[in-house]
Amino acid sequence: MFNWVVRIVMLLAGMITSWFVAREADNFSVIQGVVAMLLIAFFVLAAAYWPSIVQFFRDRRSSGGKADI
Repeated sequence: MFNWVVRIVMLLAGMITSWFVAREADNFSVIQGVVAMLLIAFFVLAAAYWPSIVQFFRDRRSSGGKADI
């Protein structure tokens, strides 16, 4: 099960890395690993702050898009 999660993250990291670095470059796998760690950190932060994000958009929708400043 965990193997599938790692494969999906590494697939996404490989696609993102290939936008910026040639696949034949010597440091491709290192950069792919860094991008994979950044993706994991992003997913963990998104999961941790998900209730706050949802509440922010609910409040914004109920106020008609006006800021509470």
